[in-house]
Amino acid sequence: MPSLHRRCSWLSLLVMALPPPPPRFVLRGSQSAVNTLHFSCRSEADSPPLLFSGSLSGLIHVWNLQTRRVDTTLDGHAGQSVYWVKILEGQHLLLSQGRDLKLCLWDLAEGRNAPVDSLSLDSVGFCKGSVLTEGTQGCWLLAVPGKGMDEVQVLDMPSKTSVCTLKPEAGAKAGMPMCLELWKPPSGSGPLLLAGYEDGSVILWNVSERRMLSRLSCHKEPVMSLDFDSGRAKGVSGSSEKVLCVWSLDEHHSLKNASLINVTQASVSHCVSSLPAWYCLHTLWECRPTLETEGI
Repeated sequence: MPSLHRRCSWLSLLVMALPPPPPRFVLRGSQSAVNTLHFSCRSEADSPPLLFSGSLSGLIHVWNLQTRRVDTTLDGHAGQSVYWVKILEGQHLLLSQGRDLKLCLWDLAEGRNAPVDSLSLDSVGFCKGSVLTEGTQGCWLLAVPGKGMDEVQVLDMPSKTSVCTLKPEAGAKAGMPMCLELWKPPSGSGPLLLAGYEDGSVILWNVSERRMLSRLSCHKEPVMSLDFDSGRAKGVSGSSEKVLCVWSLDEHHSLKNASLINVTQASVSHCVSSLPAWYCLHTLWECRPTLETEGI
């Protein structure tokens, strides 16, 4: 009988080899290439599921997935590309991040379509922010790239109060942060941050103590995306190479390298970690542009 590890690797490779499913429908009308997507479902029974898309033209489209049409178009990034959108507290508060070095806060209640607040960013890269809302009682933590090339800034929102700036020690040569994931351990201790860096490493930070807990070299190329299951302390990261790295976190908050999974396409822009209890299966859904750059 094969070991659990070998069985998991076989299942992972099997899933990676399957062709993508055909689309149920195509949404057209963004009038520009789409950079980022975010699904959201309201708690109210009569509210339709929505899809938020950020485009190269700087517009954010709110798609109604029942009518398959745009409900609202948001314009707050001065025509600069939008590369991150995130819903907070149901479907009324929206965060968007763009190449105009602004992070906008939108209140979509009662049909509003103008930003209610914004935050100026210091980084000109493509690293998306990360938000932690669990247990924050109306406030939330926001992690974004900092002013220094290798810095991550953590802010208390919506007050914009600086919590800390996280920077690898001198000589670490991690490079720029490329992807961020704020999370809170099930034990209820303070918030932690996973960050993927330009040198291919993943670093675990203790936000409250402002210190590095662990560092793991995962890739030969910059880490473009990562995802983490805090319940099972397992995660996955992708890069511009044709490899996924599956890793875990032990009880001492030390990152451990589990396995590498080869994929058929390079440049993994988004990872999702699915970890059922009876086996460890990491699945990558890869979204690629079609010939119709204005469709989803």
